[in-house]
Amino acid sequence: MSHRIEVELTSQTGDSTWTWRAAGAKQPRGTVGADLVPVGASVGTVLRAEVEVTLDGTTVTALLPPKTKGDTRGADRIEVLGTPQSGPDVNVVLASKGKRRRDDRPEGSRDGARRPAERRPRSEGGERGPGRDARQQSRGATGGPSEDAKPTRTRTGPGRPGGRESGGRDNPRRPAPSTTYRNAALATLKPEQLPVAEQLLRGGIPAVRQAIEEQNTRARAEGRPEVTPGPLLALAEQLRPTINLATWKDRASVARTGGKDIPLRELRSIVASASTVMLDAEGTELSAALRTSLDQRVTALRERWVERITTSLDEGRVVDAVRASIRPPEPSARLSAELAVRLAEAAGQAMSAEISPDEWLALLKVVVESPVRRTVKPRGLPAEADESLLAEARKASGYVPELARLMGIPIPPPPGPRRPVPARTSQGRRAS
Repeated sequence: MSHRIEVELTSQTGDSTWTWRAAGAKQPRGTVGADLVPVGASVGTVLRAEVEVTLDGTTVTALLPPKTKGDTRGADRIEVLGTPQSGPDVNVVLASKGKRRRDDRPEGSRDGARRPAERRPRSEGGERGPGRDARQQSRGATGGPSEDAKPTRTRTGPGRPGGRESGGRDNPRRPAPSTTYRNAALATLKPEQLPVAEQLLRGGIPAVRQAIEEQNTRARAEGRPEVTPGPLLALAEQLRPTINLATWKDRASVARTGGKDIPLRELRSIVASASTVMLDAEGTELSAALRTSLDQRVTALRERWVERITTSLDEGRVVDAVRASIRPPEPSARLSAELAVRLAEAAGQAMSAEISPDEWLALLKVVVESPVRRTVKPRGLPAEADESLLAEARKASGYVPELARLMGIPIPPPPGPRRPVPARTSQGRRAS
């Protein structure tokens, strides 16, 4: 794709070519034919250049004189000479919303009559009919709002004066992505390496192959020689460790700066991907800091999870305790042996004949989903158990074997693997 930059002529090689470089920079640089250089140009002249960047490098396709700050008319503008014609002056005055101009009424309606219904303008909300008429009748004779009229609610954004604070869940903004390390890595490369590195940043080796194929397709259509993929792919393999490390460092630096604003899933991904790149000293330090931060956050989530279960058991809220055990903060989180035994005993004691069938069924549903379902021993069935409750109990006996012994039926084989329940944080959100 071609674009325009400013170049500086650095030297003249004979009469056929000139050397150039990007104005104010060392790279990119190259050569250009003398037939493209404007007459009167010399070493140090800055020109506007149309360039095309390909995998082979940067090619200058055209050179133009630089724009001058005082030239506002443009050198290639066509000026039409003739007698200027001026039309009638028209002043447009926009009426404010909710007010009607008196001259807007049809002829013969100066006494305040409204327009016909078919020409009645829509309200701001786009509605017609008696509701709008009732609202207008509540206004005063001067057209302003009456004392009984309710003020219009104005939506204001966060941080604006008058805006009310959100009472919902916190939704911190993610920190902006960083390109510091990628830019530093590109600055150390040679001009012929830059196109390959840019493709690596876009999509790795597959992106390089696709760019080569697209360039060869254009070359075949235009009758130009095609590019040999082998050397370019070898160069891409050589540059890939540097580009991958720079990309990982950008992600890691943002995660380290963002702290708790970084989602847990993204932090896990960055820590895990550290093993796929060749880390230097700085990268090793970043990886260790992020791993420590990840361990601290996971430990805090586990402690709050265990505390929630323990507190519910202490307060006699068995259903809440069993329900909390279903959703650990992460898939690898497990209950301690003491807490698992206590939870199973509390659930078994609560499933007795003294509670109502609805409460018994509600507790059975959460026990079936819990990690302690195989060790729960229900004390009994409700005294008013109907056939639907017994059917649910027989169905759940494969998950809770003690139910089969309680009902006097054979223990069914254990069911297949259950669908994992998404982990949730202490605020009730899914852990990401």
